[in-house]
Amino acid sequence: MTKLPILSGLGIIKVLSKFGYHEIRKRGSHIRLECPGKTPVTVPEYRSVDRSLLKKILRDADISVDDFNKMYEQ
Repeated sequence: MTKLPILSGLGIIKVLSKFGYHEIRKRGSHIRLECPGKTPVTVPEYRSVDRSLLKKILRDADISVDDFNKMYEQ
């Protein structure tokens, strides 16, 4: 299994936008993203997001760790 990188919240949003997600609202330090046909996800706008939280975001978005890492590297 590939290891997840430690990214900022904005870095995660940038990668998720490659999957078709876009911002629908921002409340405090949390940004809500949606993608047609997929479950909406909430990403905190932190300097660094823990790997466990990133894994939960990816699970909610139904994105595998390998697919996320491929998009991150591009």
